[in-house]
Amino acid sequence: MHYLCPMNLDNAIAQMRKGVLEYCVLAIISRGEIYASDIISQMKDAHLIIVEGTLYPLLTRLKNAGLLTYKWVESLQGPPRKYYIITDSGAAFLESLNKAWGDLNFSVQQATKSETNE
Repeated sequence: MHYLCPMNLDNAIAQMRKGVLEYCVLAIISRGEIYASDIISQMKDAHLIIVEGTLYPLLTRLKNAGLLTYKWVESLQGPPRKYYIITDSGAAFLESLNKAWGDLNFSVQQATKSETNE
């Protein structure tokens, strides 16, 4: 039996993913300075597809909030590249996000588990 749902599943999933992009991008940057295309690649590897049109505004917001900075590095194959680096404030923010994610994950698991799985 096929149930017709008034909500769009793809949209719901996209909204869930959008909610964790900032967290995931900060976590990736926290591993060491990184070029934007490498962030996109790591996000794709994690099955969190992100495009430049989404990433660059996000990086700008994180920079403006003082959570990351960047440096320019000369490239032998073209123009200089911008590498992103997490700041001390960004690392502290990420630590708080890690805690919040753990709490949220626990809460969601508790709310969605069936009675028979207890």
